[in-house]
Amino acid sequence: MARPEITETVVRTPGGKIACTTAGPDDAPALLLVHGLGATRRTWRKLIGALATDHRVIAADLPGHGDSEEPSGDYSLGAHATALRDVLTVLDVPAVTIVGHSLGGGIALQFAYQFPERTQRGVLISSGGLGPEVNLMLRAATLPGAETVVAQLARIPEGVTRRVLPLMSMLPRFLALEDAGPTAGTLHGLSDPRSRVAFVRTAQSVINWRGQTVSALKRLHLLAGMPVMIAWGANDQTIPPDHHRAFAQLVPTATVAEIPDAGHFLHETAADRLLPPLLDFLATEPPFEYSEERWRRLLTGDHSSVD
Repeated sequence: MARPEITETVVRTPGGKIACTTAGPDDAPALLLVHGLGATRRTWRKLIGALATDHRVIAADLPGHGDSEEPSGDYSLGAHATALRDVLTVLDVPAVTIVGHSLGGGIALQFAYQFPERTQRGVLISSGGLGPEVNLMLRAATLPGAETVVAQLARIPEGVTRRVLPLMSMLPRFLALEDAGPTAGTLHGLSDPRSRVAFVRTAQSVINWRGQTVSALKRLHLLAGMPVMIAWGANDQTIPPDHHRAFAQLVPTATVAEIPDAGHFLHETAADRLLPPLLDFLATEPPFEYSEERWRRLLTGDHSSVD
């Protein structure tokens, strides 16, 4: 089977230019891949080829991240979700399965809430927004002077960072050893001032020094009837695996994949073990069909006849 062609493009929206990687047939079911805080669309490089065999894959840099322009407004989850909706509209993609990692998981949940008519399935990988706890590094990124500190860290050669971070993994609840490489790459990418601003301001929109400040838990009942998969690494030190286990109990219809000996970036460090359950989920779970009446019942608390 021929390898799917991967294309780099820029989508022009009213809020600014959004850089995207696209792959797969235009008439195939669409997947929208949403990266995490401080990352870029390149975080999906190990998955795009396999996913594009049977899907139209769109991996976008969030506003201010990677090669995308900074937003004309704020860096909130809702603003990011709206920017992604605009990208889909320009590309003439009516509905997608949205796949989000970390912050991207929180954005995926927000997208499903704001645009249920455009959401066919949701895939949450090491997702944020499911509880307050988060590691010290991300909490520190919200403190006064964080941009200056991040700038200094970003100037350290990536090779040095890759050697130092494994030592930091010895600290409890700081960093999984498996995540040293992806974390070093993220820090190196923040040498660009525009990316640094996006990183800090986006972090401040969802985190403070105590932990995560935005939660989707009160709206999980709105996922009734929507196919959802949740995946995480059992050794995740960035967001506690307990958040994801609790989600699996609250949403018993969810497809669950806990990957042993994997950390927060399992789509980068354990892609070979994440892909089989992900591909099976996409192949076997029928897409969600939006109904205004059904959505009204969910919003008003009338849960009869919504399954």
